[in-house]
Amino acid sequence: MREVVAVAAAELYERLPAALAGAGPALLPDGPQSLAGPLSPDEDSAGDPTAVVVATSGSTGAPKGVLISASALVASAEATNKRLGGPGRWVLATPARYIGGIQVLVRSLVAGTVPVVLDLADGFKVPDFVAAVDEVCRTPGRHYTALVPTQLARIVAVPDGLAALKRLDGVVMGGARLSPELREAATGAAVVSAYGMSETASGCVYDGVPLDGVEVKLVDGRVAIAGPTLARGYRNRPDLTAESFVDGWFVTSDLGRFTADGRLEILGRADDMINTGGVKVPANAVERVLERHVDAACVVGIEHPEWGQIVAAAVVGTAEIDRLRDLVRAELGAPAVPKVLKTMIALPLRGPGKVDRAAVRHYLSQ
Repeated sequence: MREVVAVAAAELYERLPAALAGAGPALLPDGPQSLAGPLSPDEDSAGDPTAVVVATSGSTGAPKGVLISASALVASAEATNKRLGGPGRWVLATPARYIGGIQVLVRSLVAGTVPVVLDLADGFKVPDFVAAVDEVCRTPGRHYTALVPTQLARIVAVPDGLAALKRLDGVVMGGARLSPELREAATGAAVVSAYGMSETASGCVYDGVPLDGVEVKLVDGRVAIAGPTLARGYRNRPDLTAESFVDGWFVTSDLGRFTADGRLEILGRADDMINTGGVKVPANAVERVLERHVDAACVVGIEHPEWGQIVAAAVVGTAEIDRLRDLVRAELGAPAVPKVLKTMIALPLRGPGKVDRAAVRHYLSQ
């Protein structure tokens, strides 16, 4: 019986080949010991071994362990390499304990290249990124990286950073929504917005178009995904697996729609819809208005005895509170105006670029 073994993320590149081949244990990078141990028969397969277990960055409760098979990881890597223009050498700029970082390693293994790994012990630093790009570009061929929006914002704010970014043949953006303003600030760089999660072995929809082999549909407004990149399910949670993986489809908690040209557009999470006084306000829509005038924003619903819920927002950056409220009112109507609006030095994170909404909600409730 194969086991799940907790390993340091720094060991992943060396140990992944054996895990992908089924010759070694499934790897749990920097994950909790509660997810380690023997795999049950429905969590593994001799013909397609579970290679990695990724602890999701949930903001409440114990993290879920996503079981990802070797075939799903490789299918994602090969489809990404193809979409970007062919195999290449990567700069690993995000933690390898998350699926985005893991996939940089898998793409490198599939391509037969060695990634340049940033030292993130003291956080992400633009000069280190510039140096890594310089190193990777000394190798002939194509050159890539994967980032989250907070990293991209720091890079484009520095001339040397933007220049380095433009040297790359592909910059895969994940972790959080890429705003139009930030994308415009990176004009000239080969930026691709990726949508996906651990359950889909990383990004599986690039700039609204599914990778080869991936299918997307809407189920009651929610995005559902099928194809060879799907995870096997959740570690020790057959109930959650049965609930989320239905007839070959993974039903997400994200709301979406298809644009006129058939591209998938993510509207926000289903549980981020705020019902205030009987009016449904999408938190994502309010965030988009605010983000055009501040550095960052997070909008949540707070329970209220009269309204049921009220719209509350935390923003980062200098702005007049009353003016922000007027801007939201003018674009989205009075129900969408945040009744609570506070500033923060920085939004709390619970993963690579993902805002900890529970922490924001607690802060705004005080």
